[in-house]
Amino acid sequence: MVERFEKFTFYIFEITRYWHKLAGDEMAKYGLKGPHANCLVAMARYPEGITAARLCDICDKDKAAISRTVSELEDAGMVLRQDPEGKRYRSVLRLSEKGKEIANRVNDMVLLAVAKASEGYDKEKQQVFARVLNLVAGNLQDICRDGLETRD
Repeated sequence: MVERFEKFTFYIFEITRYWHKLAGDEMAKYGLKGPHANCLVAMARYPEGITAARLCDICDKDKAAISRTVSELEDAGMVLRQDPEGKRYRSVLRLSEKGKEIANRVNDMVLLAVAKASEGYDKEKQQVFARVLNLVAGNLQDICRDGLETRD
C-alpha cells in the first residue's frame, strides 16, 4: 500500500513539476511567469469579464496570489479593470487585445501539451483516467474536510 502511495504521489508531483516548467517557459516569452498562464487562460473563457473573487475559485488560488497576478498582468497591459465603487476585488476584469492574443497562444500551447501528454492511450482510457483522478481528488478533499478515522 505504501509503495502504491509513493508511486502515486511521485507521478502527481512529476506531472505538476513538468506543467510548471512548460508554463514558465511559455510565459517567459512574454516577460511573465508560469502562474500567469492559468489566470490568462481562465480569463479568456469569460470575455464578458470576471471578478478577482471568481478567479480565485477557478484557479484555486488565494486572494493575495490572484491580486498579485492580476496586478502584474495589468502592468503588462494584458488586463483591463472596471472598478465600480472603488472595490478592486469585486471589479470586473477583462483581457485587453494584447491579453487575448497571448491567452490564445498559451491556450494553443496547453492543447498541444495535453495532446502530446495523452499519446499512447485512447480516448476511453483518457476518460477513465480523468474519472479516477477526479475520484481521488474528491476523496482527498473529503478527508481534509472530515479528517481521517483513527483506529484504536
